[in-house]
Amino acid sequence: MTTALSPAATGFAPALRRLYFVRFGFAIVWAAVLVLTGGGLGAVGVALVVLYPAFDVAGAIVDMRASRSSSAPVGMYLNIATSLLAAVGLGIAAASDIPSVLRVWGVWAIVAGLIQLAVAITRRALGGQWPMILSGAISVLAGAGFVLMSGGATPSLVGIAGYATLGGLFFLLSALRLNRGAPTTTPAEH
Repeated sequence: MTTALSPAATGFAPALRRLYFVRFGFAIVWAAVLVLTGGGLGAVGVALVVLYPAFDVAGAIVDMRASRSSSAPVGMYLNIATSLLAAVGLGIAAASDIPSVLRVWGVWAIVAGLIQLAVAITRRALGGQWPMILSGAISVLAGAGFVLMSGGATPSLVGIAGYATLGGLFFLLSALRLNRGAPTTTPAEH
């Protein structure tokens, strides 16, 4: 027996797909700008590290509005709170040094990854969630790596550009697969 998708769930899949495409584009452009500016803590670098979690907040708000009747609102609220705290924390850490930024980014990546993993698992019936599940798990590992990297000899923000790029690619994969291969039922299958 397969799982039926509610009309509300299938109705928000196109909005979620559009959001995922936008998040892919943002992540790629953001990462390119960070690399092109050298990954330092100048004015542009500080703005970029604060902008990324702020954009995540905006994405979570759009996601919540699109998926009001889904089972993910708690995860979205947690994501918004975590990303807001990360944006503030990164702004404060940027006043210190790159290792401080990497530590805050790492903790945020761990927590946000766990949230993303949980939300994606609840949305499995939509299809296309395996990239989000993988992305959440990889985010946890990458976050731990950023915390460890903060103690290195020459810490750099360029590593977070790779993290953003990979995350963007997972959003693209999920957008392309969303609602494809999702299990459905017909009245005859009940």
